Amino acid sequence: MPAIVTPWRSVAAAFALNGVLLGCWASRVPAVAAGFGLDEGALGLLLLVMGVGALVSFPIAGKLADRFGAVRVTRWIAAVYLVSIVLVGLAPTVVALGVALFLFGMCHGAMDVTMNSWAAEVEHHMGRSVMSSFHAMWSLGAGLGAAGGFVAASVAAPVAVHFLLASVLAAALFGPFLRIAWTSRVVTGGAADPVFAFPRGALVFVGLIALGAGLGEGAAVDWSAVFLSDVLGAAESQATLGYAVFSVTMVAMRLCVDRTITRHGPQRVALVSGLLGAAGYLLCATSASLPLALVAFVLMGLGYAAVIPLAFSRAAADPDVPAGQAIASVATLGYGAMLMGPPAIGFIADASSLRLSFALVGLFALLIAALSPVLGRARAAEAD
Repeated sequence: MPAIVTPWRSVAAAFALNGVLLGCWASRVPAVAAGFGLDEGALGLLLLVMGVGALVSFPIAGKLADRFGAVRVTRWIAAVYLVSIVLVGLAPTVVALGVALFLFGMCHGAMDVTMNSWAAEVEHHMGRSVMSSFHAMWSLGAGLGAAGGFVAASVAAPVAVHFLLASVLAAALFGPFLRIAWTSRVVTGGAADPVFAFPRGALVFVGLIALGAGLGEGAAVDWSAVFLSDVLGAAESQATLGYAVFSVTMVAMRLCVDRTITRHGPQRVALVSGLLGAAGYLLCATSASLPLALVAFVLMGLGYAAVIPLAFSRAAADPDVPAGQAIASVATLGYGAMLMGPPAIGFIADASSLRLSFALVGLFALLIAALSPVLGRARAAEAD
């Protein structure tokens, strides 16, 4: 085994692969919609099917990770995930596309749970915080996948050909790193899998932290450009800057915040993160100019970068719930907020204003700060 294949690089490869495939899909959504003649309603329904597939997969993946080991299950899912994106590209009908997207969503969500469980094991083995760096690799992978989609669209490559090539290249690039010898913790027994995984005990508060972060990230993804264009009157090209600034800040922060977490602890970092996220959304909600709004998106990126990684690390260290099931339950609230939050923001904006919607998202960021003490309890107990 080459020396370059270390536990950190192996998990980072899993995160990058997951991000690459989602970035590929996201970059070609317009082409898929045009190819099937889908209107916004039909496309929204298909995206919902994909999201439900992810939510349903969480408890199944968590149970499998605990029973067979997170690293082994991550490898299984990665193989199916690589096939699923090819099936999306080859789907001949809208019904077949829906089935393929449900499988694609399940693979994406299931791998998210198992690779985070594996990441928590490696983080514990290394003895310092590294979870945020893994999530940075996911973001970089998603950007790489989107860039590949831009190239494919520029040369008018068929979606089926693009997804097949992307799958083969991703397998060749990241596959060798996933083969590192690693033994995951295994938990035997347990109750039957529920349809959806929900947290219990102290994990309820961890889940609410993830919910606040998921809502903030989802709002930035889906509503940043709309806010800048419709509320502040920015040009179409300028309206894209909000999410671009947010994303770049998130990646940069995730690459360096682990050192801060190790030095000052997850509780303090989550407290500051929640305050920064709230400040970003409240500043954006009251801003009257594009430059001020962009500063607000920088604050959002700084604020939300570490929260989901911190929530997953805390879930994996829970003394009462096995790591896979704990991460699955927290992911249900976090990613559920990413999925359901943006439509709710739209309903509120339609009834009042998008400024009010952004202010409410900022209040949920304050929830992160208020609940930050719960992130330090499991580690303290573990140290004892």
